[in-house]
Amino acid sequence: MASLSLSLQKHPLPCLLPRQSPKPLPSSFHNLFVLPKPSHSHFHGTVKLSSPPSLSLPSSNPYSRKKTLIFAKVNKGGVPPSFTLKDQDGRNVTLSKFKGKPVVVYFYPADETPGCTKQACAFRDSYEKFKKAGAEVVGISGDDPSSHKAFATKYRLPYTLLSDEGNKVRKEWGVPADLFGTLPGRQTYVLDKNGVVQLIYNNQFQPEKHIDETLKLLQSI
Repeated sequence: MASLSLSLQKHPLPCLLPRQSPKPLPSSFHNLFVLPKPSHSHFHGTVKLSSPPSLSLPSSNPYSRKKTLIFAKVNKGGVPPSFTLKDQDGRNVTLSKFKGKPVVVYFYPADETPGCTKQACAFRDSYEKFKKAGAEVVGISGDDPSSHKAFATKYRLPYTLLSDEGNKVRKEWGVPADLFGTLPGRQTYVLDKNGVVQLIYNNQFQPEKHIDETLKLLQSI
């Protein structure tokens, strides 16, 4: 019996126990390894593996901008929308007031800026030529009437300046902006005595050219 006892001690304990079916693991054990179901979080909601969304990044190419920045609503041969705006003296002025004679309507960015001052004074210096052609000159910007009054007085401007606060008329006429939409455009329209547009001229950086081009047309009609 002693030898039998010694031989049994040489065998590992599991070999002496009856084989049993493995018990299922507790649910708490499974929870350690099962991934949580997708749920919305305070960051971006459910994470999905997909291609990244396309982003609208600013383009370095100015010609890839939306066409609405360069296409005007008022075209040559058309009749522009009418308006009623206050002049430098606070009086209401309507576009139809000028019907029966040619009128030069020029939109400019702002009073007292270098380019706008140069343009205003060039219209002033050629004002007699415009009168000889039977035309009126009207300048429009987003400045208020008091700013126009000071501007006209300082530079002795003999023509009408109109206040388009909020740039409503500028938008209705479709005056394009410059420098990627950051600067109000400088655009001149020449209307004949019937109120029909005969010339649209845009040149932000050569303000005096507006006078040359408008006079050239007025002297031909």
